[in-house]
Amino acid sequence: MLVSTKWLKDYVDIDGIPVEELAERITRSGIEVDALIDRSQGMTNVVVGHVLECTKHPEADRLNICQVDVGEETTQIICGAANVAAGQKVIVARPGAVLPGDFKIKKAKLRGEESNGMICSLQELAIDSKLVPKEYAEGIYVLPEDAVVGSNALELMSLDDTVLEFDLTPNRSDALSMLGVAYEVAAILEQEIQQPTTNYTASTEKAADYLKLRVDAKEENPMYLAKVIKNVKIEESPLWLQNRLIASGVRPHNNVVDVTNYILLEYGQPLHAFDYDRLETGEIVVRLANEGEKMTTLDDTERTLQAHQLVITNGQEPVALAGVMGGANSEVYDGTTTIILESAYFTSATVRRTSKEIGLSSDASVRYEKGVDPNRVEAAIERAAGLIAELAGGDVLEGTLSFDELDKTPVRITISPDYINNRLGMKISLEEMISVLNRLKFTVEAVNGKLVIDAPTRRQDIRIKEDVIEEIARMYGYDHIPMTLPVTESKPGGLTSYQKERRTVKAFLEGAGLCETLTYSLTSEKSVGKYALETAPTTKLLMPISEERSVLRQSILPHLLEAATYNVARRNDSVALYEISSVFLNEGEDGLPNEIAHVAAVMTGTWVDHAWQAETKKVDFFVAKGIVEGLMEKLGMTEKLTFEQAALDGMHPGRTANIYYNDERIGFIGQVHPTVQKERDLKDTYVFEMNLDRILDMKLSNILYTPVPRFPAISRDIALVVSSETTAHTLEKVIRRAGGNLLTNVKLFDLYEGDNVEEGKKSIAFSLTYQDPERTLTDEEVVKAHDKVLAALTSEAGALLRG
Repeated sequence: MLVSTKWLKDYVDIDGIPVEELAERITRSGIEVDALIDRSQGMTNVVVGHVLECTKHPEADRLNICQVDVGEETTQIICGAANVAAGQKVIVARPGAVLPGDFKIKKAKLRGEESNGMICSLQELAIDSKLVPKEYAEGIYVLPEDAVVGSNALELMSLDDTVLEFDLTPNRSDALSMLGVAYEVAAILEQEIQQPTTNYTASTEKAADYLKLRVDAKEENPMYLAKVIKNVKIEESPLWLQNRLIASGVRPHNNVVDVTNYILLEYGQPLHAFDYDRLETGEIVVRLANEGEKMTTLDDTERTLQAHQLVITNGQEPVALAGVMGGANSEVYDGTTTIILESAYFTSATVRRTSKEIGLSSDASVRYEKGVDPNRVEAAIERAAGLIAELAGGDVLEGTLSFDELDKTPVRITISPDYINNRLGMKISLEEMISVLNRLKFTVEAVNGKLVIDAPTRRQDIRIKEDVIEEIARMYGYDHIPMTLPVTESKPGGLTSYQKERRTVKAFLEGAGLCETLTYSLTSEKSVGKYALETAPTTKLLMPISEERSVLRQSILPHLLEAATYNVARRNDSVALYEISSVFLNEGEDGLPNEIAHVAAVMTGTWVDHAWQAETKKVDFFVAKGIVEGLMEKLGMTEKLTFEQAALDGMHPGRTANIYYNDERIGFIGQVHPTVQKERDLKDTYVFEMNLDRILDMKLSNILYTPVPRFPAISRDIALVVSSETTAHTLEKVIRRAGGNLLTNVKLFDLYEGDNVEEGKKSIAFSLTYQDPERTLTDEEVVKAHDKVLAALTSEAGALLRG
């Protein structure tokens, strides 16, 4: 909202108050002033001139030699504008003048002819091109004939003005009008507001004899008023009206349209003028559109309407899209002589929906969407009728065609002073509260120690007690709210154990060389089940942004593989990414998905590249497995951690394993299937994904420290010949179970298949460590324990000791 301080003075006495101070006080009261716009921009020595003569330049077809009376003298100015002519009153920048952009005007010679100044267009006075009246968009601006030659042109054009730019919050629709701002400023300055006056004499002819009104859509349009004004003369608006519109960011058109825009800015009530003769039927019918009905709006765009959209019709076809924009078939033009002036209350929801659906927002629709004052609908049309009668010479016919079923009852709120003070932490007296509310023009009465308040209908944001509290607080002064510490028991902040462990996981993975990434929680229906640890119904979005983002994911890996593909395609051949995020399994009774935290990683390319040592290592299964084992060791969960070979969709059949903890599947690890790698242009790529929530739930205790043993350990190596189908994990379980308490460590160190080993068999070797932390073991004790291990391997696993 742009607020001209010169215009504001019509309603509130702000003389003697520096504009900077005014802006500061408005901001402190709750409406932020974003900027102070000096419309003069430092311009000087700009006056009104009178073009006495205008002849063509002998040496240039596009230049004119003008003799211009500037008050003190008649001077020669060379002007290139096509619309300059003798007899015009114009804006002249004299030699020595400074225009916006620090542009200094000097005497000059153009093609041999002297030029003493410049005849200015509005653009050269820093007025935005989109605000310049169309007839002056390509040339100089022509002033009214009554402009005084030699007078200050900046004052005449109201450029000696400062505009306040408001950054309004959505609830303050009342400040979308000059009167609304005036009420606010008057309350801040503790002054009375000067209301605009309406003066006109109605014609003896009756409006009802020319126009009929019917409202069919009463719920969407509870109030509609129309006036008929005859004998209007469409012409350029007076300069004061144009200046105020331009200062407010609105382009002038003609006197009738400009009056409707002026009232919009002054009252916050949108108006519309129809050409009576182009309406043809002498009837206004407000109804809902027919499905598929078409109309062309003022922007020359044909609109296809829907059945819930509100339209103004002539009884046969739409002539306006209610609250949004008028129709081209009833537009006021230069030949208009009789108009129908409309002022109405359209419901916010109706206008908002229509505006959004057709993709068209206007100054009128913005105000309707936020809510207009029901008690200004009639005042606005009366004020506009008076101005049109004054500025366009119109005859306002007697009477107003009216449909009115609008409830204009103000909102009543009853609240106690104690309630207010308790919420604010202040001690404001009852009298001070009443004073503040009276300044805001709220109707207030003290009844049995409570405040009974009727909020003015212009304040659509005042609905509940807290709204009243806010009004009192901001007008009393936020600076007066005492600074106190809360009286309560304070507790130091900290992380939960879950948060600590989750950060431990992040720190380990980043320390291992992986980079964290964050991908979409939404995926496509064809990808949602890929690599999922659990199968569950999917959760679909009602209004997805695209098919690729239509359901909630059940695995992180599909998006991590997309990220790897994206990097490799951009010559980042070695990728190591991880993500800790949620997957969504639709298992809830209320239809909402269960959100479960997973940790997943993808690795491809080179893992180790030490050029100086000539050491290079590609990512393989054991790199990925080492990271998982290291992570679980960091969490103190290696004792019951196992891996078992598995065949999973999308994974390499011989290089994939499920991950178990305490015999419960918590994830999987392995190489992506070669066909998937080929589709994604990836080399050997290894991944893992685990249920992080379940892992951290199963972590029952903190990691315990075991002191370094003081007594020596004894090692024994065994080489076994077993079936090729027997896994090292199976043998290790047998060894640990048979070894008893003395066996402290089992380590696989060799695997061999080939010459000197029977077909279908393999040689596998383990190193076993025996130790007692309390004493030194004897050879007899170690031999006895070792023999038990060998016997168990023979009987349970069919292993033969290799000589």
